[in-house]
Amino acid sequence: MTQLPFPIAETPDRQTEERGRLLFAGETEFIKGVVAMSGLPPADRLEVCFAGRSNVGKSSLINALTGRKGLARASNTPGRTQEINYFTAQESHYLVDLPGYGYANAPLPVVEKWQKLLKQYLSGRQTLRRAFVLIDARHGVKKVDEEIMSLLDSSAVTFQAVLTKADKVKAIDRDKVLSVTRTALSKHPAAFPEIVMTSSEKGDGIATLRAIIATLV
Repeated sequence: MTQLPFPIAETPDRQTEERGRLLFAGETEFIKGVVAMSGLPPADRLEVCFAGRSNVGKSSLINALTGRKGLARASNTPGRTQEINYFTAQESHYLVDLPGYGYANAPLPVVEKWQKLLKQYLSGRQTLRRAFVLIDARHGVKKVDEEIMSLLDSSAVTFQAVLTKADKVKAIDRDKVLSVTRTALSKHPAAFPEIVMTSSEKGDGIATLRAIIATLV
């Protein structure tokens, strides 16, 4: 049987799953929102970041990972939150919530300032181990997703695609979205060769994603 490119990440074994559970079992705290590189916290631990267009379910995913419903707050206005938000996971990890991209309602100077900060962050943060690019399983890869993937390529940051809201997609439609996603990812050298399927509402894929984060070095 031929192995599909970018297979769905397998459920971790019990020991690895436990490592992921323990990483997120403690208190997770919001540290700060950053609007300039000078405001970044000390680069004293491993960090992962989450990127996704507005309304992709990024806040819900972070809340599901940490088991805290109100930790990451979604804005009702796409593109409004223009800060890099830092959270802790134990004393070993930072979880970094990047603002949702898709700037229909944001003034051009705001967009340009954010894009500059994003490029500086991705290129200059030595402790950043992986970016998770969230893609709505109902809609698949959009042009703005391709743009962030290209930026991650040029910044030499490994990124992994995470399909969100998988519970809201029929099996036949899911296969189509996976096919399109795999085709898109194949064009990007920085793409990690596994896809994570998640549902924040049902809890699907959450243990897998926790384990991936816990085992990064």
